[in-house]
Amino acid sequence: MPSSRRTFLKTSALALPGLTAFGRTHAAVGKAERIQLPAFNGSDDEAYWDAIRRLYALADTRVYMNTGGLGPVSYQVLERFREVTTDLQTRSETGHQLIEEAREPVATFLGAKPSEIAFIRNATEGNATIASGIGLKKGDEIIIDASAHPGGAIPWLNQLKARGIAIKTFEPYAESSEVILDRIASLITPKTKVVQVSHITAPTGILLPVQQIAELAHAHNCWFHIDGAQSAGIMPIHLGNLGCDSYATSGHKWLGAMHGTGVLYIREERLDEIVPTEVGAYSDAAYSLPSTFEYISTARRHESGTRNAPLVDSVRNACAFLDLIGMQRVRDRGLELSDALRIGLETLPDIEIISPRNADLRASMLTFRSSMLSFKDLNDRLASEHDFRLRIVTEQDLNAIRVSLHIFNTKAQVDSLVDAVREVLSKG
Repeated sequence: MPSSRRTFLKTSALALPGLTAFGRTHAAVGKAERIQLPAFNGSDDEAYWDAIRRLYALADTRVYMNTGGLGPVSYQVLERFREVTTDLQTRSETGHQLIEEAREPVATFLGAKPSEIAFIRNATEGNATIASGIGLKKGDEIIIDASAHPGGAIPWLNQLKARGIAIKTFEPYAESSEVILDRIASLITPKTKVVQVSHITAPTGILLPVQQIAELAHAHNCWFHIDGAQSAGIMPIHLGNLGCDSYATSGHKWLGAMHGTGVLYIREERLDEIVPTEVGAYSDAAYSLPSTFEYISTARRHESGTRNAPLVDSVRNACAFLDLIGMQRVRDRGLELSDALRIGLETLPDIEIISPRNADLRASMLTFRSSMLSFKDLNDRLASEHDFRLRIVTEQDLNAIRVSLHIFNTKAQVDSLVDAVREVLSKG
């Protein structure tokens, strides 16, 4: 284990020996209970994953499978947030030191340098910072995937409206990385300045070949930005190895941090190419009125003014929680559950699975539809009759349902969803 990772685990608030015991406050009875995690005995160890499930502050009144929209927090993250917030409020202090204490461990978790990350409110803010700060001119072109979330697309549409740039889109759904790369390459011209992709597409969970896309973009002197809202927290991430110039993610999805959190990464050697669009105290290295202002030398220049320090602290603790489980184990579990769901749904009549089958393009989300029942009716009945929280997919007229599976989900829940879909469809 690298020394930086050892330091991270040692200093983390969650670094309990062997991840064998966690404290949990049960809100219903107002007392602490101890949960013992068994040893992990392989991918079929449901006892281990059941124990993980009980560490999440998630009600048992419904089956939650929408982490791609909003992820629950663990009790560890929630209790720490409450404690820190109460402490700062009772002393009326900012807690700004917590932000700096979080920077190195969060950067380590994401495979970046502390100087390369800024704490933001969500991936949308990070995407907008890049779109607004890169200084495009009328006629400049950007390429974006046609499945981009509104938080990834609208910042560029704003630049179209404000500066007259041109936006080109490519269809990311394919059964090979080569096809995706060819589609992007066919759109590049001397006017292309930026390529942005969703690391994992929100509507259908396609894992794009970002390292190869980075090489393609840089071969044409294009800035390469990744909207990572659906990837951080569900798979190992090493930003230094991805080849991107910038990356934005939210804390409130797969990472399991509090709402209103996110991280923006800008590669160190390209930091000065993005003009900050929101600055103030903490963005500066030096200033004096009326004419002197210098940016701080790190990505912190994109943070300004008093922040909610407990929120940023929650990102650190969420990363620590996942890291103690192990991100490859998290990744494997998500794929295991989505594969089980695919196998189950394929036994049902008239089910079309839209998410890719190719192992290189799969993620922990699976999108499906049926011509027997509208996507809205199917989703509503799965919710009202069987207590499932899923997400309808209206983008690109897909008219489908998306299932997002994380480490707090179980195989039994997947089986129950398949049974529920079968029952609803059989009733018509």
